[in-house]
Amino acid sequence: MKIGEVAERTALSIRSLRHYDELGLASPSAHSPGGFRLYTPGDVERILLIRRMKPLGFSLDRMRDFCRALDHRADDPAGSAALIAEIEVEATERLERLRTHLGYAEEFVDIVARLKA
Repeated sequence: MKIGEVAERTALSIRSLRHYDELGLASPSAHSPGGFRLYTPGDVERILLIRRMKPLGFSLDRMRDFCRALDHRADDPAGSAALIAEIEVEATERLERLRTHLGYAEEFVDIVARLKA
């Protein structure tokens, strides 16, 4: 599928997808004879994985490290497993912070709603 369809499916901008490609973070599997980026379902899954890491505040470098670990699980099972476990701990901590902040935001909205009444 072409980049526009991937953008729609992933809710990311075409600019973001091109940026990920330039960084080697999530590249299309092929290009058409006319030079259009062509993505496979596997490419889209990788992009969705990256999109899921974004709200947790992972840097692009950290996302790349994680994707490389996934790609090299067969070549370096111990190293990949260690990095994946490290990312899991980091993601869990970040998620808890987000939940705390979401709770604060919900409390604030409740306060504002009561002030209107």
